[in-house]
Amino acid sequence: MIPRPPGGLPLLGHLVPFLRDPLAFLRSLPRYGGLVQIRLGPVSAVVVCDLELTRHVLREDRVFDKGGFLFERVRDFAGNGLVTCPHADHRRQRRYVQPAFRADRIARYTEVMAREARRLAGSWSDGQEVDITAELSLAAGRSLVSTLFTRLPFTGLQETVDDFVLLIGGSYRRMLLPHRLNRIPLPANRRYDAARTRLVRLVDEVVTAYRADPEDRGDLVSTLVAADAGGQALSNAEVTDQVMTIFAAGFDTIANSTVWALHLLAQHPDIADRVRAEVDAARVDATGVNVAEADRAEAVATTAAGTSASVDGTSASVDGLELTTRVVREAVRLYSPGWLLTRVTTTDTELGAHRLPEGTSVIYSPYLLHRQPALFPEPDRFDPERWVGVHPQRGPFIGFGAGPRRCVGEQFGMTESVLLLATIMRAWHLEHVPGRTVREMPLATLRPGPVWMRATRRDGLVRTGAAG
Repeated sequence: MIPRPPGGLPLLGHLVPFLRDPLAFLRSLPRYGGLVQIRLGPVSAVVVCDLELTRHVLREDRVFDKGGFLFERVRDFAGNGLVTCPHADHRRQRRYVQPAFRADRIARYTEVMAREARRLAGSWSDGQEVDITAELSLAAGRSLVSTLFTRLPFTGLQETVDDFVLLIGGSYRRMLLPHRLNRIPLPANRRYDAARTRLVRLVDEVVTAYRADPEDRGDLVSTLVAADAGGQALSNAEVTDQVMTIFAAGFDTIANSTVWALHLLAQHPDIADRVRAEVDAARVDATGVNVAEADRAEAVATTAAGTSASVDGTSASVDGLELTTRVVREAVRLYSPGWLLTRVTTTDTELGAHRLPEGTSVIYSPYLLHRQPALFPEPDRFDPERWVGVHPQRGPFIGFGAGPRRCVGEQFGMTESVLLLATIMRAWHLEHVPGRTVREMPLATLRPGPVWMRATRRDGLVRTGAAG
């Protein structure tokens, strides 16, 4: 029998400690075993607390399918896109989406990413106090608009970002409620429904415009509209679902990872100084040749592992920003955006020594695994050096998933987060504003609350208003 943690209440189960502090509740579960049975109000689920059992769940995506109370709510607004679709649809959808994230496409995106990073860094003034959570959300949203959906207008971008944030937060709150309660016209439900209606209408308009003029603009929507495998093209509704899913997943993950990285560097000034030194050394001249490596015979090359990009308005190599990349990956480890994820069994199966009947909700948590001392020594310590010589796909790190459903946009997200971090760190010193507490907000993703920081210009490197 799968063990249950103590403290369950009639009807509520473990809902009270989960709502009080969900991250602490999750971290308390491994002491009871590799699998733990919990109940959250009307929802009963098995939590996987063991790395190898988690990897088994992620490998066997036909048996442990996308589903459960979290993905059911995310599908309410994102539809049946690549992130949320069941196994039966996944291979076909990934075949359509994958080309938009090839290395050569990401190489084309990086100049736009760099331009938006410079726009953000150039919008601050010396000594200004900024909420970097809000700033990075808007910057990441603008960059996604420019790289993946080039025909999506900038008009109303802040409202678009706000709508996605509302839906991401709302999906978490709604996942533990009976579905009928989500249909009651309460103010929160009306705001949720209105945000979803606005977003779907906007994306539908963009897809219709692309159908009318199907020129390949090198972006995701062009790829999806042109996709035709064996005469089976994606419908407008399917393209809309992909756009909704990837935009929601992309901007939130990129923004959150970069905010957490800036927060951690402000707490560790010695590492921050090393990042600035690395970024300064990566400056390049107008020809695109790295000044620090001028003896190289050619300009910085684009590879499958990394792309050319910009930290100061020309072109530089993300591959050269090794410490900066490790900082971002360590931020993802400590504050995994997908902190709690669900699957559902499609047949009776065994997991470990236990039998799970068909329809069992299964929870796994990168946050829980990444904070286990047996997997990461001193797991709560910010230590980018733990990634030196480590291949992130071969160890216990599952910040971007694993198995057949591993995140298709991992390289895109890492590239943009590194660019944003490098651009900001080269231009500014950031320190926390005293009296402002930084809070974790475990919603559908692990978002930071407002993170207020004071920006101090570094040696006149930033020109206010520089947009690139």
